[in-house]
Amino acid sequence: MSSESKVGVLRGDVAADPGTKAVFKVLLAISFCHLLNDTVQSLLPAIYPLLRDTFHLDFGQIGLISFTTTFTASLLQPLVGLYSDKHHKPNFLAIGMGITLIGLVTLSLAPSYATVLVAAGLVGMGSSVFHPESSRVARMASGGQHGMAQSLFQVGGNAGSAMGPLLATFILPRGQRSIAWFSFVALLGIILLAEIGAWAKRRRAVQATLQPAPPLAGVEAAHIEPRVDLPRNKIFWSLAILVALMFSKYFYLASLSSYYTFYLMDTFHVSVRSAEMHLFVFMGAVAAGTFFGGPVGDRMGRKVVIWYSILGVLPFTLLLPYANLFWTGVLSVVIGLILASAFSTILVFAQELVPTKVGTISGTFFGLAFGLGGVGAALLGKLADATNIRFVYHVCSFLPAVGILTAFLPNLNPGKKHR
Repeated sequence: MSSESKVGVLRGDVAADPGTKAVFKVLLAISFCHLLNDTVQSLLPAIYPLLRDTFHLDFGQIGLISFTTTFTASLLQPLVGLYSDKHHKPNFLAIGMGITLIGLVTLSLAPSYATVLVAAGLVGMGSSVFHPESSRVARMASGGQHGMAQSLFQVGGNAGSAMGPLLATFILPRGQRSIAWFSFVALLGIILLAEIGAWAKRRRAVQATLQPAPPLAGVEAAHIEPRVDLPRNKIFWSLAILVALMFSKYFYLASLSSYYTFYLMDTFHVSVRSAEMHLFVFMGAVAAGTFFGGPVGDRMGRKVVIWYSILGVLPFTLLLPYANLFWTGVLSVVIGLILASAFSTILVFAQELVPTKVGTISGTFFGLAFGLGGVGAALLGKLADATNIRFVYHVCSFLPAVGILTAFLPNLNPGKKHR
């Protein structure tokens, strides 16, 4: 099939729209590829019960698998972002998915726990190459609606995160080798991402012919975005606060995404399939809640969204450890809906603080998202081994209180003078 017909006449969009409005065909395509990527990523924690039984693992070893995946992602993503700011590489999109495919095949054939760790590292590495450049493409196609574009991009990822546990319910009864079927998901992603990379290359070439001088590094719109009128130390401390908020969000999410199934089975004695379905519902709520943060932030300001998405979830997390099975399911959905809007808003806020380093900021914050989640999974696994899984949820329920730090962030108003 020709490149003109693979990803919905993307070539025509380049000529017709050099950057003045959002290119929704590209946004939908990159969001769908994010869905494919994160479906594979979320498959790993969803099959922890299978890996535990196959290789006789404890909670600490399960946490180490999460740590390996997320550490490779968090270590490489800032470096990939920094490199892509200086040397734009749209082909990184397809390359990242190719590395993920190799990791999947390795995982399906892994004869030992050590090989599982290698496969987990490859899956994390593939994601580290994919995310910074794909976030750049989403911003490039946003037409200035950066919050909306990042939220749409994140919706794809969170929908994929919800798909993994659902699909895992079909894998668990069929054993480790059936993981190889997910290689076709990665292969589809490679084909689509090759086309999106070609679109990004053409888009950049068109922008270069329309502008008298090249844009600042990392600025992807056809116009130069206003710089943030803040002292360097204020920008630094604002970024540090955003990192603290990321810590709160991803340590708490690690307790749910990695150990929610075990918590339900241990506390309420439900079956593995029932626990996986509860995890799917929670991740579905995360996917549904993701989209709203960006558009609301575009209209009302990023700081407002950060307030309600981090600190606003605290009453529900405090109630969760004391709820019965029904209300645990309800509260997990509410928590997922509210907490989900945080990342895309935090990411765009950071990009607005440093608008000339989109790749570096994207890579750093995606890396933190993976790294903090991995460290959280490992530490919480050790805590669960030392105490019990229910104690973990009591401790984590206080994490959203970190959201009070939002008060120290500056007010950034898109399209207006920053103050």
